[in-house]
Amino acid sequence: MNDNKISIKAPAKINLSLDVLGKREDGYHEVKMIMTTVDLSDRVELTLLEEDRITIESTGGFVPLDQRNLAFQAALLLKKTFGVKKGVGIHISKHIPVAAGLAGGSSDAAAALKGLNELWELGLSLDELAVLGAKIGSDVSFCVYGGTAVASGRGEHIQHIKAPPPCWVLLAKPPIGVSTAEVYRRLDTDSIDHPDIEAMIRAIESNDYEGVCGELGNVLETVTLPLHPEVKQIKDQMHRLGADGVLMSGSGPTVFGLFQHESRVNRVYNGLRGFCHEVYAVRLLGEGQEDFKG
Repeated sequence: MNDNKISIKAPAKINLSLDVLGKREDGYHEVKMIMTTVDLSDRVELTLLEEDRITIESTGGFVPLDQRNLAFQAALLLKKTFGVKKGVGIHISKHIPVAAGLAGGSSDAAAALKGLNELWELGLSLDELAVLGAKIGSDVSFCVYGGTAVASGRGEHIQHIKAPPPCWVLLAKPPIGVSTAEVYRRLDTDSIDHPDIEAMIRAIESNDYEGVCGELGNVLETVTLPLHPEVKQIKDQMHRLGADGVLMSGSGPTVFGLFQHESRVNRVYNGLRGFCHEVYAVRLLGEGQEDFKG
């Protein structure tokens, strides 16, 4: 990096487990989930501007280039909180699908927070950046740290755990968008079958790959799958083609499959490409990516 420019990777996340415990008084839902990063990343490039303004551009379609963009919101929050008079040009090279349940926008915001902390010489710790991130979006705090963690509250309380056993991850996103707000609004918290989060933590801690695959669970599937049959179709197809474990990530519509063997990944990848354009074969990252610059 030079003193006026910094480039940071912003990795996607998947939910190995996602539970909703009920509605909170503030209107959000109380969640408990296990998230881990995967090797599919946007790249956020930040350029120092002497004039007091924020500009944003992106290579991806459907990415807002104004205050709706979470990276823009991150820059604005830092400016307002710390009285920063300099500006920034933000360029996002998009590789993570938009509105896909993979926290692409949240990860871009987290990258902006970390990069601007250096560019504007604010001297904040990761913990301080994560607290700020919670004001932008529920997944931003996790994305500041990366790695693998149990997130609770509305997602802002982060408990770090070890990385899951290394494996391949196949991501498949149908050509639809899913409204997270609508999914939560339709969720019947009284009749859901709660995943066993503690069993998933034990499987991860004991490096039990089969246990991890066996404990995958996401209560939001009960809403998204009936609303969008193509998501269930992809999930069924992944099972049929031989994935070790299959789950929808976040509120969807992306479905992921876990694989120990690369040969099977390639076979399932080819089998899915027939009816799903956006398919990605990546590795779990799992560990925190505090030095994720390049």
